[in-house]
Amino acid sequence: MSTRSYVSSVRTAAAAAKRDRVIEAAARSLREDASIAGFSLDAVAKAAGVTRLTVYHQFGSRRGLLEAVFDDIARRGGLNEIAGAMAMADPRAALDRLVEIFCAFWNRDPAVGRLHDAMATDPEFAQALGERNERRRKAFKVLVGRIAAKSVSPRARRDAVDLIFALTSFAMFAMLSRNRSSEEVCTLIKSACRSALDPLLSGTRSRRAS
Repeated sequence: MSTRSYVSSVRTAAAAAKRDRVIEAAARSLREDASIAGFSLDAVAKAAGVTRLTVYHQFGSRRGLLEAVFDDIARRGGLNEIAGAMAMADPRAALDRLVEIFCAFWNRDPAVGRLHDAMATDPEFAQALGERNERRRKAFKVLVGRIAAKSVSPRARRDAVDLIFALTSFAMFAMLSRNRSSEEVCTLIKSACRSALDPLLSGTRSRRAS
């Protein structure tokens, strides 16, 4: 290995370590700070022990930093398991598995709840989280498309997707968790999502009965 290539590798590793340190500091800020309003490039740079310019060069903006933190929280929270669920042969089993993944995710990290609370007061948080939540809706749309009988109307499919999307939201999980364990909540949500599928299966059942 040439000296130049060695120096380049060292710099790359150092930059990656700094990036990880900034993301860790930003996530810690979301979990522990009294106010989300204090989340800024300056505050995160100070907490990470780097300059604001370093944070800017790594992430470009507050939104870029938010996206990196969201990616890290999603990875640590098990959302990388979604791809495996979507590849399951039985779409109804896949739906059950997605519910389990999201319930575990909502329950695992206190930053998730604080981020959703911040949506009410911070437009940037609201936009970033709203876009990520739409990914969840798209996954359910794919599964509903695989489950629904061909005779089911587009409106009925859309209604089922919207209902399942609402049932699997953080807000629903938090509300149901007030007097239930996370396992009980997950079981309840899975049952409700299965019920939401019933109108989609009517055509198939009618043909089987005849």
